[in-house]
Amino acid sequence: MYKQGEPTTDGITAGAEERRQRGIQIAAVARIERKGKCYFVPSVTNPRATKYEVAMLSSGTTCTCPDFENRGCKCKHIYAVECVIQRESTVSVDADGVTTETVRESVTVTKTRKTYPQNWPAYNEAQTNEKRQFQTLLHDLCSTLPAMPVAEDRSKRGRPRLPLNEALFCSVFKVYSTMSARRFTSDLCDARSKGYISQVPHFNSVLNYLENPALFPVLKRLIEVSALPLASVESSFAVDSTGFTTCRFVRWYDVKYNRFTSEQQWIKAHLMCGVKTNVVTAIEIHGRDAADAPQFPALVDTTHGNGFNIQETSADKGYSSGECHNAIDRIGAVPFIQFKSNATGGIGGVYEKMLHYFRFRKDEFLVHYHQRSNVETTMMMIKSKFGDSLRSKTEPAQKNETLAKVLCHNICCVISGIYELGIEPQFPALHI
Repeated sequence: MYKQGEPTTDGITAGAEERRQRGIQIAAVARIERKGKCYFVPSVTNPRATKYEVAMLSSGTTCTCPDFENRGCKCKHIYAVECVIQRESTVSVDADGVTTETVRESVTVTKTRKTYPQNWPAYNEAQTNEKRQFQTLLHDLCSTLPAMPVAEDRSKRGRPRLPLNEALFCSVFKVYSTMSARRFTSDLCDARSKGYISQVPHFNSVLNYLENPALFPVLKRLIEVSALPLASVESSFAVDSTGFTTCRFVRWYDVKYNRFTSEQQWIKAHLMCGVKTNVVTAIEIHGRDAADAPQFPALVDTTHGNGFNIQETSADKGYSSGECHNAIDRIGAVPFIQFKSNATGGIGGVYEKMLHYFRFRKDEFLVHYHQRSNVETTMMMIKSKFGDSLRSKTEPAQKNETLAKVLCHNICCVISGIYELGIEPQFPALHI
């Protein structure tokens, strides 16, 4: 518990300074109400519905927010109350012997902005050359596949089938363009003139390729291979899941409320990414109701099996289980997974050790754990650039389109590595 009168922690840790600045910003814009010795500070994410109680007691200052409960020291809400209430008392006695105490409340606001270094010349060059470089890298990546037709059934009439590598090039490039299949045909003509494909397929053929379930394992493997050029850079990883909405709705009759109810369908993707370059090293796609923790060992084993040197992995409370901790410990890495409030460590093993680490060295633990925010950045990068919804209507096509979005993201990460890190990507040959 933080005691009143305790010296401030300014300059001791970066986390304390960041919370102080965020508390100052809350004090500048939020309405903090006082009831006795308690102050009610609105939540930043949901100010109308949630308010945290900061109690200024003689035994110490407490807050009801999860951050204070986990860390046991000053949170941004306590800093906000300290900024709002800066008391300057003046005691005076008049001629009649009446004592008057004057209390002046003031607000001190210091606005700061945390910036990160950015190699802008390299970033600008990567962005201006991305589309041209993307086609080259995608062609090199697809060229590692064997020259075999997409479908073995040759009895069907119509145009001859494209080789597997060209079919994947067209499908992934179409997802990268974020355009409809018809308007994307001009890009395919340009790719044909550059020698990336031997012929321009019909726009319906591109959509049919995405509906082929046989492309699912191939796309998963291409995602893993596309991340290999950045293996020497990444040593810390983060895991989380995200959803992509579809154009399909399920409708049913709710007997309890005597009405029809509908809900939009979506595809859930579980992925692991590096915290430095945001490249996705492994991905799993299962049902929309699939739990997060059971997918964790497969993501870790896939990343480790592809040659990545995993030193630590961070994840949220959804992965707080003995199996997840053991999966990381088996490969010699350290798990920084947030613990639930009712965790006891009774299962023993590495789970109990990390729980003790979390309780007795919280500040050090949270520095590693907060790298998990990079996986949120990765998912936002994918959705903001290639869309958070899927155009496909069938389930196999939706899964393949989701994998294609992630593959496009990985190639863009490699392009950034070319200009900012000076890497020379080379992809190994694949055997499907």
